[in-house]
Amino acid sequence: MIMKIKFISLLILTLTASVVLCQQIEKFEANTDDYNTMIEKHRTGRNIKMLYTESTPLTKEQLAAFKGLKYFEPNVKYRIDAKLIKDKKQEVILMKTSTDREPAYVRYGEVRFTIGSQDYKLAVFQNKKMLDLSQDTNMLFIPFRDLTNGHETYGGGRYIDCEIPPSGDAIFLDFNYAYNPYCAYNPRFSCVIPPEENRLNIRIEAGEKIFEEH
Repeated sequence: MIMKIKFISLLILTLTASVVLCQQIEKFEANTDDYNTMIEKHRTGRNIKMLYTESTPLTKEQLAAFKGLKYFEPNVKYRIDAKLIKDKKQEVILMKTSTDREPAYVRYGEVRFTIGSQDYKLAVFQNKKMLDLSQDTNMLFIPFRDLTNGHETYGGGRYIDCEIPPSGDAIFLDFNYAYNPYCAYNPRFSCVIPPEENRLNIRIEAGEKIFEEH
């Protein structure tokens, strides 16, 4: 019981420390060791959440065999300076999912960035139901696909959550925080399928890897 309480306490601290996955650009002067430690703390928190929260997508059989989520090694190459471009007219989109469900999202705009010498962009969204509950929400949702899908990573794509910058249009886009949808662990869940415009013609060797085949 004491051990479980310690795990839950660590989870709260870890998740609190890593809320901002994409954020307004500020000075980042920490060395690579500091950055890697930050990433590892976040990943430890996700493992604890999988094991000890009621919202875990894992079955009893999966929990019994669980040895932790799999990831690419942290790589600062994928912590990218990006530009957030807000749509002049924000349209409501019915997202396709792994089931018949079609949740409504507002297309907020897009993030533009460069990897190597190639320019890319991803559409960013806000959950309409959450917006209806609170117009003050500043969270963005980025579902995306890349050339690792179906190989090292889940075939249905991965997600990143972001915060809208309080001012300006400059943010960090950190693919080291990319995570799997719940249906990557359990097909009973209904998960958003990344739209075609969010298919990257590049291997994003960062973030969470495939969990297991169903």
